[in-house]
Amino acid sequence: MMQQIKMSAVVGLAVGGLAVWGLASGAAAQTAVKFALDWKFEGPSAPYFVAIDKGYYKAEGLDVTIDSGPGSVAGIARVAAGTYPLGFFDINSLVKFRDQTPGKDVKAVMMVYDRPPFSIVTVAKTGITKPKDLEGRILGAPAADGAFAQWNAFVKENGIDASKVKINNVGFPVREPMLASGEVDAITGFSFSSYFNLLQKGVAAQDIKVMLMADHGLVLYGNAIMVNPDYAKANPKAVSGFVRATIKGVIDTVKDPESAIKSVMKRNETGDEKIELERLKMSLRDNFVTPWVRAHGVGGVDMTRLARSIDQIALTYDFKARPKAEDIFTSEFLPPAAERKL
Repeated sequence: MMQQIKMSAVVGLAVGGLAVWGLASGAAAQTAVKFALDWKFEGPSAPYFVAIDKGYYKAEGLDVTIDSGPGSVAGIARVAAGTYPLGFFDINSLVKFRDQTPGKDVKAVMMVYDRPPFSIVTVAKTGITKPKDLEGRILGAPAADGAFAQWNAFVKENGIDASKVKINNVGFPVREPMLASGEVDAITGFSFSSYFNLLQKGVAAQDIKVMLMADHGLVLYGNAIMVNPDYAKANPKAVSGFVRATIKGVIDTVKDPESAIKSVMKRNETGDEKIELERLKMSLRDNFVTPWVRAHGVGGVDMTRLARSIDQIALTYDFKARPKAEDIFTSEFLPPAAERKL
């Protein structure tokens, strides 16, 4: 069942079929916004819940509802349809989505994973230590997985003969168990998801081997906050407020992950706090906080790098109408750089 947290009662008026409501209760009126995560309420989702618990969204006049999601690829359609005005999904899949669905002008407005967690994960007994070792092996890869969406580019950059790799389309829940049991030799996944999921399945830490695609030729960005174009046009202040509050949540999470994880665990009663804290710290170290982010602040992108990433996607994807970096990301809703520094 989809996880959901609602922080205050919503009264009022549907706007533009975008599942957004305006409250009309005097000075305390707030705009209610539904926000879709890519996945479950786990460690890396802490910044959004910190922003709720510390009142950052409320201070922007927003009443935010957060839902879990179906993965980093499939959820983009929810934003395009207006089911959610804002969502957190893979920017590389957005590049392809924009090409495949002309007229759906979804854009990213805040980069979160400056270094993507896209990974090939295996275990020591397979002997897989480098990309070419995947030839002759079975790769377990959910079709909707954000990491698997980058497989063709990874193959191209590393000279892998894809015809020698058997792809097994597995479900998310069975991906790590199948690797642990030896039914597949490797899996695609987000590093901080598959690593800790394998630990929970009894695989020893020293036996888990994570091959980050970013360490093997990919210049891609990762997940970003995206907005429905109609909603952005009608509610620019709400979008700016959401981004500003979320950035504050990210900064607070970076400074004190031990406190931030408490905001996640309040919404995930079945989770293991120790594991979720370590998952959060891993994502902060590898994905959120890079040298570029420390130099330029949270939320932005290097447009030259984004353009290069689109070039890399084009190596294995035939565009009908190739987008520019400016078609995919806009900085118009970001606060000044001084407010985004760690």
